[in-house]
Amino acid sequence: MDAIAREHSEDESLWGGANKPFESSYGKMMMWFFIVSDALTFSGFLVAYSFSRFKNIDSWPIADEVFNHFPFLHGVDAPMYYVALMTFILIFSSVTMVLAVDAGHHMQKARVAFYMFLTIIGGAIFVGSQAWEWKNFIKGEYGALETKGGQILQFVNAETGKRAPIKEFALELPTERVTHDGSNGLWFRNESKISEITLLEVKSGFEKNPNLLIRTEQLNAEGSKTVLSRDDSLAKIQSATIVVEGANLIRNEYGNRLFADFFFFITGFHGFHVFSGVVINIIIFFNVLIGTYEKRGHYEMVEKVGLYWHFVDLVWVFVFTFFYLV
Repeated sequence: MDAIAREHSEDESLWGGANKPFESSYGKMMMWFFIVSDALTFSGFLVAYSFSRFKNIDSWPIADEVFNHFPFLHGVDAPMYYVALMTFILIFSSVTMVLAVDAGHHMQKARVAFYMFLTIIGGAIFVGSQAWEWKNFIKGEYGALETKGGQILQFVNAETGKRAPIKEFALELPTERVTHDGSNGLWFRNESKISEITLLEVKSGFEKNPNLLIRTEQLNAEGSKTVLSRDDSLAKIQSATIVVEGANLIRNEYGNRLFADFFFFITGFHGFHVFSGVVINIIIFFNVLIGTYEKRGHYEMVEKVGLYWHFVDLVWVFVFTFFYLV
């Protein structure tokens, strides 16, 4: 009976609403519950991305060709360099967070504030870098054409084998075409902003430039995009119906439109987590400066926000792997 009573007493101390079940505070346990639930959410997103990519593997964009920009290096092909730098900065901010938590365990206020500040800087740089990456992804660099069936047609120079921007070869033709809206179009018809370059201008410029070829979004046996012959290119361009520049939730100059949808949704969802973490870290940082946790006698709040920050960093490792490396 004594053993049963002792076991019942232990169960009560663990699950009966005590302040520290399993030697962990209520707040820390709730943070772990949040992390587990959020991990399941991200897992669902990445699994959906994987299934979609597997189903459309022959038309999926090549990451090295999409994410090849680097600040202040316009025209320089730097595949994945900037994304790798972003990843390094975020992981380094996780290291500074570890140091902040360790300083908190030793009640070293100045060190906690210093490492929290470095963590905030790292997170802010990552969010800014992601915004810059989004800007380039949305704006695009080369442009493409889309067929009636939704297939993307890109252009390459037959001599160099490199992509050819449509702005460089499209002929400038006189046109008075403007975007339909409530003031200058039919009252029942609206449309998004039209491209600065018309389909006719691209077709005319392509026909006059014999060095240009069309590259489809389909992958060949070597894992590269399929480049058509000149005759096939001239025939294929006749099926084009619209000029596509950059990417959005409807069209994508890089290839399959699902790629852009998943990119915006998953990286945006993760970016929101990082931004939220930066805001929370700023609040904790100022609380450290005014001595809030010194008065409490512990820096557990720093440790709890540290758990969240490490989770955000870990999720990015998976996002980085799925979107950029695989």
